[in-house]
Amino acid sequence: MLGPQGRRVVIDEFADTPMDAVDALRIEPQAPPDPANLAPNDVVIAVRSAAVGWVDLLMSSGQYQHMAKPPYCPGLEYSGEVLWAGADAAKEWKPGDRVIADAFLTGPRSLGAHQKWGGFATYAVAPANALIPLPDNWSFDQGACLLGNYETAYHCLVARGKLQPGESVLIHGASGSTGLAAVHIANIVGATVIATGRNADKLTEVQAQGADHIINTADEHGGPAALRDRVKALTDGRGVDVVYDGVGGPISTASIRCVTFGARYLIVGWAATPFVARGRGQRGAPNANQLPTNLIMMKGLDVLGCPTAITTHRDPAIRTQRLNQLQTWIDNGTLTPHVGHTYPFNEIKEALRAKWKSQHTGGCVV
Repeated sequence: MLGPQGRRVVIDEFADTPMDAVDALRIEPQAPPDPANLAPNDVVIAVRSAAVGWVDLLMSSGQYQHMAKPPYCPGLEYSGEVLWAGADAAKEWKPGDRVIADAFLTGPRSLGAHQKWGGFATYAVAPANALIPLPDNWSFDQGACLLGNYETAYHCLVARGKLQPGESVLIHGASGSTGLAAVHIANIVGATVIATGRNADKLTEVQAQGADHIINTADEHGGPAALRDRVKALTDGRGVDVVYDGVGGPISTASIRCVTFGARYLIVGWAATPFVARGRGQRGAPNANQLPTNLIMMKGLDVLGCPTAITTHRDPAIRTQRLNQLQTWIDNGTLTPHVGHTYPFNEIKEALRAKWKSQHTGGCVV
C-alpha cells in the first residue's frame, strides 16, 4: 500500500449549470493506486493542493469547449509529492519529489488515458512528462496556481497580443486568477496596466499587486457608460494599445471605445455571460456574445480570439517558448503566484461556490 485510504470528488453527470453540478457532486473513498495496474511511465502523486478554477466549474456542466467523460474527478491543476514512480518514470522522479501537474498533459483537460485523474483527490496518477519541479521556495498552494493562470495570461498578452514595453493595457476581471496573472505579466513586460473590477477592496489588492491604475466598473464613474472617458484620461487622450477581456458582455463594446487606432483586442473569456452554451454538455452557443463591427472597422482593431487550451492541443510545440520564459521569470524571482484563499478538502463545495461568485482575489485552492 502506498498510503492510507483517501478521498476524491466525483462528477457523475453534467448538470444544467455549474452550481447544480456543485450541489450534486459527491466525495467518495479513494484507495491508493495499485502500482501493479500502472504503466512504467506513470507517477503516483499525493496531492497537497489543487486550484479551484473557472474551467472546473464550466466543465462540470458541459459548458466548456472540452469535456471530460463522466464520471470523472475534477481538479485541473494540482501540486504534491511523488509517492511512486514506474520503471521508466523513476529515471526522472523519485519518492518525495515536490511536483506541479501540467493540466494539458494529465487530468480532466488532457486528452489521453490520464483524464480521469483530477486533483480534487488524495491521490493522482500522471505520466512522467506531465510533471514539473515545484520551486524549493514555493508552497504547494503557489504551485497549484501557476500554469493555468500564468500560461494563459502569457499566451494571450504576449503570444497573441504582442504586448510591448511602454504600451498600455486595459485588463478586465483583474482580480480573478487569470486576470491577476495578466496584471503580473504585463508588469513584467513593462506595460502600463489599467485594471478593472467590481469590488473596491479587491481592486485595492490588485493595485498593491502591480496595477498602475484601477477602475471600479460597478460605480457610476467607472461603469460602461463612463469607461471611455476614464481610460482616455489615464492615457492622455490616446486610448490603450491592448484590451485583455476575460469578462465579455456590455463591458466589451464599451472597451472598444477605449482603444487607440490599430489596437489589439484579446478575447480571453466571458465570465459575465457564463451561459453562452447550453448546459448538460449540449453543443452550440445560443447566447453568443456580439461585438459592433462598425466600431471594430473604424478603430482599425485587431480582434484576437485567445483559446489557450484549444490552441495548445492543436499545436503543442507553441508551449516551448512560453514555458521557457515563465521558467526564466520563476528562476530569477520575477514571477511568484498569488494565492487568494485556501479551503480544507471537506469544504470543496464552499470553495467552488466562492469561485463562482468571484469572492477572492487571485488563485483559490483546496
